[in-house]
Amino acid sequence: MKTLDDLLLLGDTRLYQVCDPVLPEELPLVNGWVADLHNVMQQIREKYHFGRAIAAPQLGIMKRLIYMNIDKPLVFINPELSNLSEEKFELWDDCMSFPNLLVKVARHRSLTISYLDINWQQQQWQMSDSLSELLQHEYDHLDGILCTMRALDEKSFKWRA
Repeated sequence: MKTLDDLLLLGDTRLYQVCDPVLPEELPLVNGWVADLHNVMQQIREKYHFGRAIAAPQLGIMKRLIYMNIDKPLVFINPELSNLSEEKFELWDDCMSFPNLLVKVARHRSLTISYLDINWQQQQWQMSDSLSELLQHEYDHLDGILCTMRALDEKSFKWRA
């Protein structure tokens, strides 16, 4: 079982790599990956008091997999984003891989996410506002992009109070 000690931190070169799709024959591995993601997210919540979702590469699992747990656990396998709104909004973004740093970014107000669920069934979800920005953040991890790379300008960084 992976723990907080396994979380990749800012500067780890693996965080900048593009992840590979989850293959059908890897589906039996997904439950174990999700258990690890859940465990580390719970530890982040206990230590830092935030955390709604985590991407597999943050634990060195270089696969296109996102785990979200707000009201209930949800797994996004091989997600694709589309219909990104022209309207954007700004927010202070945080990340488990640098938990004390906040970065001001602009995110799309709404989007559509298409993905495979834990049963390898195709799903689609229209989301907006806080869910939209959350999934954009996690999706960026799958492409080796950190919110530090999306900062609005050189003054868009601050320490968590």
